[in-house]
Amino acid sequence: MLAFRLFILLLGLGLGWAAGLLLGPGDAELARVNTLSLMLAGALAALLLAPRAERLVTRLWGRLTRWYAGLSPSTVAAATAGLLVALLLSVLLGQLLRALPFYSWVWSVGVTGLLAAFFVPFAVRHADALGFLAFPQVRRQPGSKILDSNVIIDGRIVELTRSGFLEGELVVPGFVLRELQLLADHADPQKRARGKRGLGVLEELRAVRPLRVEDWDDPALKTVDDRLVRLARETGGKLLTNDGNLGRVARLHGLDVLSLHAAAAALKAQVQAGDLLTVTVTKSGQQPGQGVGYLEDGTMVVVEDGLKFRGKPARVQVVNNVQTNMGRMVFARLDKGDAA
Repeated sequence: MLAFRLFILLLGLGLGWAAGLLLGPGDAELARVNTLSLMLAGALAALLLAPRAERLVTRLWGRLTRWYAGLSPSTVAAATAGLLVALLLSVLLGQLLRALPFYSWVWSVGVTGLLAAFFVPFAVRHADALGFLAFPQVRRQPGSKILDSNVIIDGRIVELTRSGFLEGELVVPGFVLRELQLLADHADPQKRARGKRGLGVLEELRAVRPLRVEDWDDPALKTVDDRLVRLARETGGKLLTNDGNLGRVARLHGLDVLSLHAAAAALKAQVQAGDLLTVTVTKSGQQPGQGVGYLEDGTMVVVEDGLKFRGKPARVQVVNNVQTNMGRMVFARLDKGDAA
């Protein structure tokens, strides 16, 4: 931002010079001294304010960039159509206003501004109806989940949907469906298996929850990832994907991204086989000699031959970690030091 700071410095010098001129005529030598002093003061003030001005401009530029990136093509097309109508009407009204004795160009500018202030916001509010002028129309579904091919082939989405954790409408773009069909017909056996698995997962998913196939497409966008990002921007839906790079690009566009990999990592068990724990055995288990204790989060720990430590803390080593419908259970045995 060296150029910006140089601009601020020149601006301070210019303001100081202008202030010197405003002092008016007088002693020529004194006027020169005053002008130089004011220019120096302006340059020093610019140097002091330049870092703050730079941060302010950077913040405003960032907001402008995010606002521009969030504009949907249908909104831009609708605003253009509204401005076009306003300009045409202003020309017609301008011809009528010319007959008035008090007419001036200011009236034409004012009428144009009023018409634009009415028609542009009106057109933007009804962008869904006017966006067809330049771009494919797609209905907005802010709560929908847009699926990509990776998350479909993964298959875990079926169980996630069956459990009820995935809310909102599930949307399968038509170009993703065509991608899966091409994979299923591919000559490569591995790719053919992936495509068939994806189509099979969609059939299972449809049996669990209604799916909507979105026929929207934009031939100008060459890659499937670009089309997914554009579709999510157009509909306001969330992108459900396991593709890390696609997720990063979508977030840069201000989109909401859901990743099954991230969800699985967040739900990963905190206790693994081989970990050492300190558990207070509180009661006996189902098998002779078994002791049962609990972790701080309420997880049951079954300790082999741990009943002899009932009421006392015992050092145990995790053997297995089992997830059941009732919750998580940890099976452990006494650490060699405590067992002795």
